[in-house]
Amino acid sequence: MELKDIDCVCDNCEFRSIVLETLSEKEIDEFCRNKKEYSYRKGEVIHHVGEKITNFKYLKTGLVKVFRRTSSGDEQIVTITRPFEFVSNMNVFSGNNYRYSVSALEDSVVCNISPDYIKSLLMKNGAFSMMLLTRIAEVNEKIIEQTLDLRQKNLIGRIAYSLLYFSGEIYNSRIFDLPVSRKEIADYIGMSTANVIRTLSDFKKEGIIRVYGKTIEISDVEKLEILSKRG
Repeated sequence: MELKDIDCVCDNCEFRSIVLETLSEKEIDEFCRNKKEYSYRKGEVIHHVGEKITNFKYLKTGLVKVFRRTSSGDEQIVTITRPFEFVSNMNVFSGNNYRYSVSALEDSVVCNISPDYIKSLLMKNGAFSMMLLTRIAEVNEKIIEQTLDLRQKNLIGRIAYSLLYFSGEIYNSRIFDLPVSRKEIADYIGMSTANVIRTLSDFKKEGIIRVYGKTIEISDVEKLEILSKRG
């Protein structure tokens, strides 16, 4: 982890249009003075489950996974978080410790603000409170919807759904570098690694995707969407 010693760039930050639009210029300046940015390399843990909550966090750049480990040591991926989403803040106002671990899937920058400072803004600014709570609710709803959607699908449907998610929601491209390993896909969809490898190989043989190392090209989006929906 590296603490980035840079000037505040809230004026040009997309997060401003998402949440900070409810703050005055004076409040935005104060917000920036209370913000610190940390950079993480791919694979680096941002925080572990059980650690004390010390910061309200949102992802500025990169990609991270939110996960926990079962009693047997297996990893369960709860969600994959993209820029300008909150990083494991589900219980930041209702508990003292993080309930999930977070690690970087790509080189990432995370913005950190003291929870006490955020709480003071919530108390002073009703519009900010509504905007922030709405954003947190949207993130939580997305996690629930993804979990329910995946549970209703079979193996082929789950993998098709995951590829479409990376293509449409994360990278907005039919060609992208898969940010997770085959095992991480298996952890995310609740299937075995062997089944994931076999299904991806079948997709390749059927001409649905092309695979170049970690690069995936979706050749037949319509077919992949049909497989995802049939689930």
